[in-house]
Amino acid sequence: MNTKYIDLINQSFYFPQEEFKLENNHLQFHDIDLKQLIETYGAPLKFTYLPQISNNINRAKTWFDNAIKKHNYPATYNYCYCTKSSHFKHVLNEALKNDIHIETSSAFDIDIVESLKKAGKITDKTYVISNGFKRSQYVTNIARLINDGHKNCIPIIDNYEELDLLSEEIKGKFKVGIRIASEEEPKFEFYTSRLGIGYKNIVPFYKSQIQDNKKVELKMLHFFINTGIRDNAYYWNELLKCLKVYISLKKICPTLDSLNIGGGFPIKNSLAFEFDYEYMVDEIINQIKIACDEADVEVPHIFTEFGSFTVGESGGAIYEVLYQKQQNDREKWNMINSSFITTLPDTWAINKRFIMLPVNRWNDSYERVLLGGLTCDSDDYYNSEQHMNAIYLPKYNKEKPLYIGFFNTGAYQETIGGFGGLQHCLIPSPKHILIDKDNDGNITTELFSEQQKSEDLLKILGYHEQ
Repeated sequence: MNTKYIDLINQSFYFPQEEFKLENNHLQFHDIDLKQLIETYGAPLKFTYLPQISNNINRAKTWFDNAIKKHNYPATYNYCYCTKSSHFKHVLNEALKNDIHIETSSAFDIDIVESLKKAGKITDKTYVISNGFKRSQYVTNIARLINDGHKNCIPIIDNYEELDLLSEEIKGKFKVGIRIASEEEPKFEFYTSRLGIGYKNIVPFYKSQIQDNKKVELKMLHFFINTGIRDNAYYWNELLKCLKVYISLKKICPTLDSLNIGGGFPIKNSLAFEFDYEYMVDEIINQIKIACDEADVEVPHIFTEFGSFTVGESGGAIYEVLYQKQQNDREKWNMINSSFITTLPDTWAINKRFIMLPVNRWNDSYERVLLGGLTCDSDDYYNSEQHMNAIYLPKYNKEKPLYIGFFNTGAYQETIGGFGGLQHCLIPSPKHILIDKDNDGNITTELFSEQQKSEDLLKILGYHEQ
């Protein structure tokens, strides 16, 4: 009878997979011995596997390079990293090994860019695409960067006032882009994105504020769909609408030569995940070339701003099941030694699903459970399969500790969770481990941050005298 957890996985999914396999009844993630990691550092812990950042960047660059060659596309592709997904230095250092560019979202991002320049990680040739709604400090920082010689900083105009604000502080000529306010899917609570300028208003805006402005050069049109890059009628329809705007602008604006299609590549969130990245890239390039050729305009250079795709699949979190509570005839609650609200806030805020697998005890029998966090909050729980009320794990046994891992958690969770600050119910942030490979391909680990201590939280709360 197939009653072991490994039997359940084999019956439900193709296993092992590229990044997941078993070794001595313990789960391996990219050949990382997770049980050894727990024995060395304890649990709960979070980790970042740095090589996966470079791996995903180069996957995307290969897809675009192949599509450009296939379609004889006479322009270039530029990969930008969306820093808001994870601002950490170790993430940027790894990403910038791969000849990429940067997209920023707020004023302090520019300070990070300047720090990276001082460290020699980027140069004036690196594109800095500055998105977001801009007010005084962000405008000032962008202007400082451009005035100091970074002419490849391209602020993306989000509203009608930003151009004047930038012109007041930037000395000499500068490049800009314009963001299209895309229309959202019908199921959204609103029709049009709050970001950018409406489709019908972009050409009039260009004619009134940029066309005769000798100080400003329109370089880029920016397009982003909130639901991401998907093979559905909605996405292709919005892309074609964007291309119509690009073509209309290009015919009256010779300096316009770049199209930024934003981010939105999905990342693997279950063992059954399927997404044909190569097909999507190929078809995007194909559609852009067809539209431009039919209109007899030059095709644009392509920019993307992948954030979650860049860093998401590098992250993970490991917890120990502390205790099991039988709350009624059907519901068993496995209580973890941390909190979902604080360490994986997207599970609570937007019902996001991550890959969840036990680290050990794969040859034990399994049971249907729910997972609960430590906070005294009814929302501090995790249901897999978005959300079908229960998940399966090896049976709880207080004599045999059970460790569970959540994978591909590397985007947004630290910043949304308030890394280094107060946590709900004062549950401490777990320690964070950086995992890399040395020149011989051997796995190396380094402690990035310790688990928060009581003193850290009390100081923030004002209980420690300065």
